[in-house]
Amino acid sequence: MAKELKDLTKRAENYSQWYNDLVVKADLAEQSPVRGCMVIKPYGFAIWEKMRDQLDKMFKATGVQNAYFPLLIPKSFLSREAEHVKGFAKECAVVTHYRLKTSEDGNGVVVDPAAKLEEELIIRPTSETIIWNTYKGWIHSWRDLPIMCNQWCNVMRWEMRTRPFLRTSEFLWQEGHTAHATREEAEAEAQKMLKVYAEFAEKWMGVPVLQGVKSETERFAGALDTYTIEAMMQDGKALQSGTSHFLGQNFAKSFDVTFLNKENKPEYVWATSWGVSTRLMGALIMTHSDDNGLVLPPRLAPIQVVIVPIYKGEDQHAALTEKLTPVIEKLRESGVTVKYDDSDNKRPGFKFADYELKGVPVRLVMGGRDLDNNTIEVMRRDTLEKESVSFEGIVERVQALLEDIQQNIFEKARTYRDEHVYECEDYEEFKQRVKDGGFFLCHWDGTEETEAKIKEDTQATIRCVPFAYEQTPGIDMVSGKPAKCRVIIARSY
Repeated sequence: MAKELKDLTKRAENYSQWYNDLVVKADLAEQSPVRGCMVIKPYGFAIWEKMRDQLDKMFKATGVQNAYFPLLIPKSFLSREAEHVKGFAKECAVVTHYRLKTSEDGNGVVVDPAAKLEEELIIRPTSETIIWNTYKGWIHSWRDLPIMCNQWCNVMRWEMRTRPFLRTSEFLWQEGHTAHATREEAEAEAQKMLKVYAEFAEKWMGVPVLQGVKSETERFAGALDTYTIEAMMQDGKALQSGTSHFLGQNFAKSFDVTFLNKENKPEYVWATSWGVSTRLMGALIMTHSDDNGLVLPPRLAPIQVVIVPIYKGEDQHAALTEKLTPVIEKLRESGVTVKYDDSDNKRPGFKFADYELKGVPVRLVMGGRDLDNNTIEVMRRDTLEKESVSFEGIVERVQALLEDIQQNIFEKARTYRDEHVYECEDYEEFKQRVKDGGFFLCHWDGTEETEAKIKEDTQATIRCVPFAYEQTPGIDMVSGKPAKCRVIIARSY
């Protein structure tokens, strides 16, 4: 077995270290010289590209168009929306000067004090302010609405404690920003995009999610409502995997964005924003992977099928290549990504371990005996099962297997999630059990005081008011007061 696998921490021993090991050893990312930032390596970026490309298609199918807005935001813009600046003030990176100069000793560079900016600039933590300042020049009449823009970009939030993909100071994401003539249109748009995220998570990532609405305390800064998809990782912790915000007229009022309605009267515009980030990479890793490495859903795997010929001498190599080439071509014609690894600089065992580590869904192996018997070995990464099958019909078998793997890893994750959703009405019991993970469905009195006490006592938070569970009358387990709703409470990343 390859050394990389021997060095991979077991999940049961240290789940957090297992995750960190896997990110590095599977060639997804590595730390950068800048604290809290990461280098996304080609294999990791190839997964992100597949995510990005599919989401982009789904956005555009709803009428969204891509645009790009500046990285740098005047500091005064953030101060125009009080809740927004309050929410992001501690995470903002600030640009104060625009030039360096050589130090007096000539051995380095220093900030040129003469190049101080008249107004300091913020590296975007999110783009609502710069975008709504821009929309002011685009919107005049009801005929200009709706505006539905999305941008793929990087943002900076100066995090104190970071972990690759899950929480980094700089990360990649998309952020959609839409403008509407009515409250109803904006609310419908925010909920529609939540459903897009949920569909992507479940059908492409194979990650089951709960859809719901955040408590007032957990809302996005400046939003009237924040809708969320919450996923459960293998350690029972929650991961917020995508959010969509109904912003009301807050940003329109802050930036004086009005339009003339059909009665020729001025109104403030209604707004939404929504986003997912490279945090989805963390969700993908922690939902499916095992002690052998990554387990990737076929729809997002950079390499869906790897074919490894095992040969002695060039004649056998040529014969195997001739036999396998039509299979490779047919799979590629059907849209399957195939790698043919006939390199002779690594032993077959090393190759097998490496492709398992990187989560390649299907592995085909053919040797001299297979060539004589017209057979081929097939291994599926999700279960590690392998069998020798007839070479005839192998293309159709692989296509069916990829679909089966996609569905199997989703069902496995959904079963795990459903088995770890608990109804709980006793606070002492809750405090003991929440340490071991899981989603707890509890009645809540709707007060910030109760929410804060739960967080202080247990480090768990209200993840959402879930749409999937019936809202029944009950008593808050903490305060003993009548409940306003039932919520999902969990520890989270």
